[in-house]
Amino acid sequence: MTSAISIGKQDFASLRENHYFYVDKTDFIRQWWESGDDITLITRPRRFGKTLNMSMLNCFFSRQYAEKGTIFEGLSIWKQEKYRRLQGTYPVIFLSFADVKQNNYQDAVQKIKNIIVDAYRQHRYLEQEECFTQNEKQQMLEITEKMSDVTAQDALKNLSSYLNLLYGKKVLIFLDEYDTPMQEAYIHGYWDEFAGFMRSLFNATFKTNPYLDRAVMTGITRISKESVFSDLNNLTVITTTSDAYADCFGFTEEEVFQSLDQFGMPEKKDLVKQWYDGFCFGTHRDIYNPWSITNYLKEKKLRPYWAATSSNGLISKLLQSASVNMKEELEKLINRQQIVVNFDEQIIFGQLEQDESAVWSLLVASGYLKVEEIEYRGLTLEPWYSLSITNLETVSMFSNMFKSWFAAASANYNEFIKALLNGDVKAMNLYMNDIALATFSNFDAGKHASERSQPERFYHGFVLGLLVEVRDLYEVRSNRESGYGRYDVILIPRNLDRDAMILEFKVKETEEKTLQETVQKALAQIEIKKYDAELKERGIPKERIRHYGFAFEGKKVLIG
Repeated sequence: MTSAISIGKQDFASLRENHYFYVDKTDFIRQWWESGDDITLITRPRRFGKTLNMSMLNCFFSRQYAEKGTIFEGLSIWKQEKYRRLQGTYPVIFLSFADVKQNNYQDAVQKIKNIIVDAYRQHRYLEQEECFTQNEKQQMLEITEKMSDVTAQDALKNLSSYLNLLYGKKVLIFLDEYDTPMQEAYIHGYWDEFAGFMRSLFNATFKTNPYLDRAVMTGITRISKESVFSDLNNLTVITTTSDAYADCFGFTEEEVFQSLDQFGMPEKKDLVKQWYDGFCFGTHRDIYNPWSITNYLKEKKLRPYWAATSSNGLISKLLQSASVNMKEELEKLINRQQIVVNFDEQIIFGQLEQDESAVWSLLVASGYLKVEEIEYRGLTLEPWYSLSITNLETVSMFSNMFKSWFAAASANYNEFIKALLNGDVKAMNLYMNDIALATFSNFDAGKHASERSQPERFYHGFVLGLLVEVRDLYEVRSNRESGYGRYDVILIPRNLDRDAMILEFKVKETEEKTLQETVQKALAQIEIKKYDAELKERGIPKERIRHYGFAFEGKKVLIG
């Protein structure tokens, strides 16, 4: 009889006590303990088992679970006697910042204070212990939702001291989703002030805390030490490009295939691999995200389960306003090609809009792109990453993101695509002007966008939308060499019964009196530069190639 699958349950004890489906990841306990590292920060994409693993650590080490060692019976960690003796022997502080998603500084800090107060409630028995002075007990009682910022920043360090005094043993601290509030602070515009609060909290908890034995933090991104971990020299950072703990988060292919056998679906292995395989941690390949696999095992239907669990607001905002060069790289990725880029795996949120390379770091950390290879170049050994899109599920995530860029004019966007395919220039003009009017400002969101770059940003966003909307009918290529120059967009039909298309975009120059003149200039350029050459080489006759000139002036567009 197969175990029942509980979707979304992140409490290790509950999973084991109720005999729900569980893939054994307890070797993570051994690997982490034997590393001997003081403070370990592990970054993994969302829904990769971070919270469940942190709950597992808590259940294994915490004195509160000293009588519940049976939940580890039958698992790999329980095979070693020294670990059976270790279970339930440490004072533990276990917190999660996953719910800190407030849109302003005051509410975010208040939410963290509430979480700290809850951590104290879990150890309310301390107030009754005789080893504490009245002054110390009074300090415990002062940890309330109304405490000052400074009191909150010192509270976890002080709780560590109380637990250390009572048990004669330094504490373990497990902090899950440490970076969630930092991302929200950046999105909602209170980054600088909030980073200062978090820096003081982290320094007191992890840097100047003499009662701390070891700690583990998890998150999606590796935020720079300068931002929140200043002078924390004993921090070991494990990112998606590290080999450590590579098989501890996410499912290995062996685990996935064993699960498919267990649930009577051995014939689905190739299909599941095509959809959900592709994640890489360090040199370890063929990692699957647990969320999609467990949902598939339960529902037995192929769906973009993981891709549908996040709005990706920050990534969408950054990509939408990105430069032409970055959007061209996105085109390559969606066309399942590799790109080679240089970036720093540390993310400095305050520089995201100034340093576009940081967006690649964010996409890798989030799991949407995978690192195929790292090459270290030059005297300074700068890392250059070969990136590709992770799998079919992440293709769907990008597709939905690109569609959302045109949400304000989605109906008109779809109608424009129909008009384009049907060759209806009048309708194309009608709908394209509505689309441009509704969405131009989004593509001009960069801080240094110029009048000239506005249509360029819009056009490249539009190309990405085309990649999504017509990819079954056409191969969409942009800014490639053909004839004597570089065309803007070519649509190459997958079925030669359809017409090919060349789209040339031009901004109206001051010497051009009308948009019609600009259109004619665009059309003339297609002829003069012989952009048809690539299409003719593919065997498409000239009479099956349509030319379109797009002329931009502000938010006005004319197509001819």
